[in-house]
This record gives sequence, structure tokens and C-alpha cells, in this order.
Amino acid sequence: MHHAAERFLAEFGGISVDISGPGISSAREPFELEPSLAYGEEDRFSEWGEEVGASLFPIGELDQGRFFLAIDEKSVIYLVADWLAHFGEMPAALDNLVLGVAPEIVIE
Repeated sequence: MHHAAERFLAEFGGISVDISGPGISSAREPFELEPSLAYGEEDRFSEWGEEVGASLFPIGELDQGRFFLAIDEKSVIYLVADWLAHFGEMPAALDNLVLGVAPEIVIE
């Protein structure tokens, strides 16, 4: 676990946000900030990290397990699936998640 992940989880770890409905540019989806929800997916985070040249550490899941969330060393929050997108750097990234701002696709 890198320093940005430690700081983020110390402040936000364990939080569950139950939201839904329209957002700014995408639907607002529930998310839970609990790294253990990504247990068994280590290869996925490692491979995407190699693709973007960053260390991606799991921080939880989005849309009740449909997607995973990760953070890199620069405090950028990523949506991790069969593709990769980011919500931006903290603290704006958390705002984007709550407000329903569509993540920017990094790799499809």
C-alpha cells in the first residue's frame, strides 16, 4: 500500500454511500470504500497499473460490485473494470463520484 492509499483509507475507509438517480453527466451510483471488496482481483489492479505506469491500490467498489475503485500514488481515483477510467485527483474525485460526473476513459 502506498502513502496516498494509506492517507485516503485512514480518512474515508469503511464509508458506504447509498446514492442513485441522475447526476451531472452520468447516473449517481452507490459506492463503498473498503479495499477487501476487491480481494482476488490483485492481478487486474497490477496489470492496469502497468498499462498506465502507476501503482493502483484497491479502495472499494462502485455500483454494488459492478466496478472496482482504485487510487494511485498521486491520489487519482480510478474506475477499474475490463476498461479503465479516472474520476480525477482527490478531493475533486470524491466530489465527482457523489455528484455523478462521468469518469474520463483512460483505456478501453
